Amino acid sequence: MGIGDKHMFINALRHLFWVVPFAFIFSNVALADTEKNEMWPVLKEIYFENKTILTDADDWLILEAPTRAEDAATVPLTIESRRPQTAERYIKNIHIIIDDNPDPYSANFHLNPTMEHVDLTFRMRFQKYSTIRAIAEMNDGTLHMVSRFVKASGGCSAPVQKDPAAVKARMGKMQIRMREPEIGHEVPVQVLISHPNYNGLQFDQKTRGYFPAHYVKTMSVDYAGQSLFNVDMGISFSEDPSVHFTFKPEAAGMLKATIIDSKDITYTLDKTI
Repeated sequence: MGIGDKHMFINALRHLFWVVPFAFIFSNVALADTEKNEMWPVLKEIYFENKTILTDADDWLILEAPTRAEDAATVPLTIESRRPQTAERYIKNIHIIIDDNPDPYSANFHLNPTMEHVDLTFRMRFQKYSTIRAIAEMNDGTLHMVSRFVKASGGCSAPVQKDPAAVKARMGKMQIRMREPEIGHEVPVQVLISHPNYNGLQFDQKTRGYFPAHYVKTMSVDYAGQSLFNVDMGISFSEDPSVHFTFKPEAAGMLKATIIDSKDITYTLDKTI
């Protein structure tokens, strides 16, 4: 299958998720309590061209996820590397796959050795009971996967709780939260933005239609002009997307976050250390 054919196939599959009747796509089957992997072989072929993926890679990554989520629209997830990032050996990408979500390829964290310790926390939507996979792509091209099964349903189509007018008024307001940093010491940081992250599946009670998709596409974080990480997001991220991470400022500089949404609106915020 050529590159063009693969793109057409991926687009066709994504189209299928959106066009097939809602009740068929998102209904929970009777065996929902049992982990199922029917989608994974197809997803592996689409996104990784059936490359060898080493499983049970707990020596590389820790993936923390609730067995049963309290709120399927805001499921907390944490990914942590067990080994330090070095110029010789580091995690280049962390691919996040939620098998049974409308768009299974849920995120890609692009990393480099600048952030020695990978420790990422973020929140995702789950539409139905599903396996979530974190696949570490190393700088030598090898792939290592850890996975968890999460019992959560209805998160992607959950009704919008906040007043749309108030959401619009606050849209784009960003925060960089951190305790007082010390040069040469690791500091935890949270970057967040007020954004509805509408995915096109949420019903509008007033119009009897659906909120048009409008979501955060990318978040990038730099320090002193050098990239710490950037992440390709999408419709699986929860409302008001945020990423917690840890980094060590080796000298004074500026921490800068840049966010771009699906309407190509750019939001930025910086903090001097």
